[in-house]
Amino acid sequence: MENNFDAIVIGAGMSGSWVAKELCDQGIKTLMLERGRDVKHQDYPTANMNPWEFEHRGQMPHDVVKENPVIAKCYAFREDNAHFFVKDKEHPYIQEKPFDWIRGYQVGGKSIMWARQVQRWSDFDFEGPDRDGFAVDWPIRYKDLAPWYSHVEKFVGIAGNKDGLNMLPDGEFLPSWDLSCVENYFSDFVKDNYKNRHVIFGRTAHLSEPQEIHKQQGRGQCRSRRECERGCPLGGYFNANSSTIPWALKTGNLTLRPHSVVHSVLYDEATGKAKGVRVIDANTKEEIEYTARVVFVNAAALNTNMLLLNSKSKRFPNGLGNDSGTLGKYVAFHNYRARINGIYEGFPDKMTKGGRPTSAYLPRFRNVFKQETDFLRGYASGFGATRRLEGPRPEGIGQSLRDSIFQKRELGPWRVGSHMMGETIPKESNFVKLDDQKVDEWGIPLLRISIDYDNNDHKMTKDYLDQFTEMFEKAGFTNIETKDVSDKAPGLDIHEMGGVRMGHDPKTSMLNGWNQMHACSNVFVTDGACMTSTSTQNPSLTYMAMAARSANYAVELLKKGEI
Repeated sequence: MENNFDAIVIGAGMSGSWVAKELCDQGIKTLMLERGRDVKHQDYPTANMNPWEFEHRGQMPHDVVKENPVIAKCYAFREDNAHFFVKDKEHPYIQEKPFDWIRGYQVGGKSIMWARQVQRWSDFDFEGPDRDGFAVDWPIRYKDLAPWYSHVEKFVGIAGNKDGLNMLPDGEFLPSWDLSCVENYFSDFVKDNYKNRHVIFGRTAHLSEPQEIHKQQGRGQCRSRRECERGCPLGGYFNANSSTIPWALKTGNLTLRPHSVVHSVLYDEATGKAKGVRVIDANTKEEIEYTARVVFVNAAALNTNMLLLNSKSKRFPNGLGNDSGTLGKYVAFHNYRARINGIYEGFPDKMTKGGRPTSAYLPRFRNVFKQETDFLRGYASGFGATRRLEGPRPEGIGQSLRDSIFQKRELGPWRVGSHMMGETIPKESNFVKLDDQKVDEWGIPLLRISIDYDNNDHKMTKDYLDQFTEMFEKAGFTNIETKDVSDKAPGLDIHEMGGVRMGHDPKTSMLNGWNQMHACSNVFVTDGACMTSTSTQNPSLTYMAMAARSANYAVELLKKGEI
């Protein structure tokens, strides 16, 4: 049958593409469904445009901002890549509490526009819930994921250093870029004055020195253009479009179908397993059913929750696999709402030259080895130091403009800054659910989102600002300014996680240690929805490692005839 496959993967983004790659590499005939349009590698229309070629010089026009109050808040939503973001009116949702839901509906998903930061989790992160009691225990530990981190890192290409930190395990690294002189100064200062605090080069998914595996993918060296959110024609950073999807397609085992809105996963009452999916063609609204022996749901965290909640049957009246009643609940995110900035008057004879794709990173240092604060868990943070020309606005054209820049402007002092990446606590009161009445144009109920900060987040934010103010002052930074955007809604971290969490007990979780549904054994979830807790690290590397691990486990079960 032309509509029958060995496996179906829902979602052609970061994690779904990894599932497809692993399945196809082992001969599994796979259908990948994407609700948005197709975007092939090199289909980046603005990638090589110069600043003056944009009508609004990269900024979004006022009327576009007014029409898109949610997406316009995203740092990456600019004139040069607005075509990769979901506009507010196109895919509405209901905010029971303010939440900025940032989405990218196309082949490649948000892997085209992501910030490319990749850090492993450690056992401190996987053991956190069991130690602190703020969520159910993870059914896996670092040793379970470590070989899959390596597997993914070698293929993706990660620039970083072997830092030897127990709270941030080392990986398979390409050479890193350099920190600036001020970043190195702050790193040395922190090391000399604080125990278990570290300032390192931020690990990033860029090809600083391509290896043979990257050349086989057709990818080239990162040129530090810093226009990554437009898409990179060189494949200098990892996205699904330049790497995992074309790799899977070359096997001949992948069928990619864009413009396919998955309505629900179909459950077979007789076999007690999923039998396939119901798809609504995004353009024609035609309803189509596809069948398979195994289904991977990788639609992005909140979309995966929405899809499973809408996958109802006699056996599962409240959503597929939802015997525990936890589906859509215990959603968490990262708290990015605080920043600190200052001035450093040192190194007046130094400046940076050229670009780089990232800056410094401080791994979590609060409550790592023991509970030491009045809040649970902790935060990581970024750190950067830059220097730029300052003075009157330059005037003229051509040579006169150049003369104006260098005659009227001088290098200002070093400007230092940091932003917070705090772990939030999964709570039953942070949830998503389907609306009872309103549906989208494909007949799928709109998602209602009820997610908010809590007192733990407030205490953590204050501690971050207190600790970094102290460190900045001791390091000799001046003109220190702190900012806590307490009225900033969650969501702009774009790290929403949970709702279909992993756990040991089917009574309190949805998935086992292989990302496999407790109650429906041939359905796997390996995107952000599966996360039991959030840790402080950017999560994409962990999603990819979980996706690769689970896909290979599913292949074993398929070959044994167990699913």
